[in-house]
Formats: sequence, C-alpha cells, structure tokens
Amino acid sequence: MTQQDKNQSSNLPTRKLGTQGLEAGAIGLGTMGMTMAYGAGDESDGIATIRRAYDLGVTLFDTAELYGMGTGSNEQLLGRAVKDFRDDVVIATKFGFDMSVPQTGAGFALNSRPDHIREVTENSLRHLGTDHIDVLYQHRVDPDVPIEDVAGAVGELIAEGKVRYLGLSEAGPDILRRAHAVHPVSVLQTEYSVFERAVEAEVLPVVRELGIGFVPYSPLGRGFLTGTVKPAAEYPADDMRSWDDRWQPGNYEKNLAAIHELTALADAKGITVTQLALAWLLAQGDDIVPIPGTRSPQRLAENVAAAHVTLTPQDLARVQEVLPQGAAGSRYPEAIMPSW
Repeated sequence: MTQQDKNQSSNLPTRKLGTQGLEAGAIGLGTMGMTMAYGAGDESDGIATIRRAYDLGVTLFDTAELYGMGTGSNEQLLGRAVKDFRDDVVIATKFGFDMSVPQTGAGFALNSRPDHIREVTENSLRHLGTDHIDVLYQHRVDPDVPIEDVAGAVGELIAEGKVRYLGLSEAGPDILRRAHAVHPVSVLQTEYSVFERAVEAEVLPVVRELGIGFVPYSPLGRGFLTGTVKPAAEYPADDMRSWDDRWQPGNYEKNLAAIHELTALADAKGITVTQLALAWLLAQGDDIVPIPGTRSPQRLAENVAAAHVTLTPQDLARVQEVLPQGAAGSRYPEAIMPSW
C-alpha cells in the first residue's frame, strides 16, 4: 500500500444508512471469518485487524450469535477489540437461530420468538461487554413467527435503550414493508456484489422507497473478487469455499475468466480488482456500506482505500459487460438458500 493510500484511507468518508440517523464509515468490517467458515482463525490477529480498521476510519463492525456457534466467541472477540473506543463505533449483531438444536443439512433451526430475541440480546450484550447494541438484525426470516412480532420485540428493546436500530437480513419486499409498519427498519443486510445481483430488481427499490440503508455482505464474492483463488478441492473441509457452487468445476473456470477481465480493467486504473469490486458497490448508491471481511491488516487497508476510487460511466459499463448477471453458480445450496 502506498503512502498516498494510507493518507486517503485514514480519512474514510461517512455515509448515512437510511433515514433513522444511522451513520458509518463508507467501508465496514465483517468479522465472521475470524471465527468460522474460512478455516481456523487467530484471536490476536483478529483483534489487531479490528483495531487497525478503526485507525483507518472504519466504524461499522458486524458480528452475530451464529459466528460463535452459540458460544459468543465472535462477539467476545469484537468486544475486546473495540473496548477502548466503543462509543466511537457502530456494533451490529444478529439473532434468529436456535443454537441448541443440532445443525442439519438445512442449517441451524430458526427461532425469532420474542422471548428468544430477548434472551439472545442479553447474551450478546454480555459477550460484547457493552450496555447497548447499535444495530440488532434478524439474521434470517423465521416463517413461524410473524415479522410484526419480531419488529415489535426489537422495538421494545430499543425503547429500553438496549438496542438503537432495527435491522433485517435477507428479507424481501413484503417482509420489509410489514416490519417497517410496526417499527422503522434502519438497515437491510443482504449479499450483494458484482458476483451477486439478485437484490437489484425488487429489493433495492423498496429499501430506497422506505428510507432503509443497505449493507452488502460478501461484497468480494467470499474472496473470489480478491483475485487470490484456487479450485474448491484445494480448500480444507472447514472452509466454505470447498463446497461453494461458484468454486466447483465448470463454474470456477467461468468465474476465474471474469476475474481476469476485471483485473485488466483494474490494472488500467492503477487499482486492485478488490478495490474495483468495492468501488463498484459504492457507486450503486450513497446509502450503501459494504462489510468485507478479512483477517489481514494489509488487505484491510486495501479495502478501505477503495472508498477513494472513482469509477467512470465507462468503467461501470465494462463491469456490466463482463458480468451482466453476476457469477456462475448459486450463492448457497438449495437447502439453505434464503427465501424472500
């Protein structure tokens, strides 16, 4: 990273996430990969990366009960990392699974009953070492619990000062409207990147109509858009890329070819393909704050510097030409695919 990049990234611009008062640096940090899904992590490295992110201007930090597999380990890591500057950052965490039920091929059982929401929230507050959660997301829509009950339960926690903003994750237009009618939804978190474009047709228009901010997770295609990829068979079993459809034979080669074309565009602009992918997302609206995850302080600085990259209309057209409909391959197996 050049000195110019360092100087720029330390002045990370802020963005408004919706109309309820939530603001954050234009690039956030997802912490899931520090404890799950991408192989074994190192706690000291995770804490160092989070603190480095804060130094670079990152203020939105994303965790979840699920990321500690019910133990609270991911939330605890984040809480320890931000304890010296807790009031300067936005902590987002999530409820929505029943971690006491063994995982099946369809993932963990869902549970968004109001009493469970309160139980998980109290646990999260303790694990994070804080007296309030800035954004509390429903991690996945629970078909057995009316969304009105969910919004009402989080609204009660907001009234008590334990939560500041209600968020939803992987919710469709109808769910968004119904929740928002009970308590304002401040932000929606759903996968979105040059690889994954499903939200563009119906979800983003409703988000903007209702004044809801948008937080894309997996903005780098789970690492594919970093340009440092290898076939699925070369990843260990505890790395989700070993079974991710986009890494499987046939899809992998098509996606790799697209990355090569995007890399050529990035090289011509003097940036990395990672920065191109993040700058593309930021160019989709000033109500968007992506949360790329990384364990590397160097990669982190590269990600943050993407907030200062300007893409021309020609650049955006070229990205669309290379990936008109996103990546080859589905983003989740059918059994755990979120349903809108």
